[in-house]
Amino acid sequence: MQDYMYIILLLAIMVLSMIAQGRVQSVFQKYAQVPSKKGVTGAQLAKELLYRNGLDLPIQPVSGTLTDHYDPKNQVVGLSEAVYGSPSVSALAVAAHEIGHVLQHNEDYGPMKMRSVILPAANIGCRIGPYLVLGGLLLSYLAQGTGNAGYYIALVGVGLYVMMLLFQLITLPVEFNASKRGLDMLTDGGYLSEDELPGAKKMLRAAAMTYVLAALGSFVTVLRLFSLAGRARRR
Repeated sequence: MQDYMYIILLLAIMVLSMIAQGRVQSVFQKYAQVPSKKGVTGAQLAKELLYRNGLDLPIQPVSGTLTDHYDPKNQVVGLSEAVYGSPSVSALAVAAHEIGHVLQHNEDYGPMKMRSVILPAANIGCRIGPYLVLGGLLLSYLAQGTGNAGYYIALVGVGLYVMMLLFQLITLPVEFNASKRGLDMLTDGGYLSEDELPGAKKMLRAAAMTYVLAALGSFVTVLRLFSLAGRARRR
């Protein structure tokens, strides 16, 4: 594939990612204006869902928008200000999703465990993988005819960045499963009515698309880095 094709693909994915992020914000804000008939806040819902599953974890408010998360290391659920004290459809969807992550951790859900194992290598690969590829390519220019040291260095860089791709691919089933668990809990517990449920689904689907595009961007980046590594070998 020609260089300009990689650039076009990466730029297209970047634009789509920005659109997807905007979509998440837009859908969240739309259904943040729709109070659920049940009337419980995101924090209250999270506490009730934990109780229903025999768990008792701290639920803390965190600053920012859509900064909601579950910290498996400290076993703390963090809910953003727009979710923690809000009884909206958006708030309940996000809170239930985070409790879905708690249940995954409690049940030793396979993909979540794999993601935790890969995370350190993924962070390293994301930071230094591309630089190793470029360094290997530079070495092949400076030391032509002295072996394939540059090529092997570049391959190490590609391999490290592949760990980032694997992390993002494993993230997909983790996020999809957490959303499914969350929607099931919202439905089974009667927290959202039939006319409120579509809004929650839209919210979670919009968020899921950002993870899909992130994985796609990493895949194209791996192809690009591998192409550069191949050039190092030919020199």
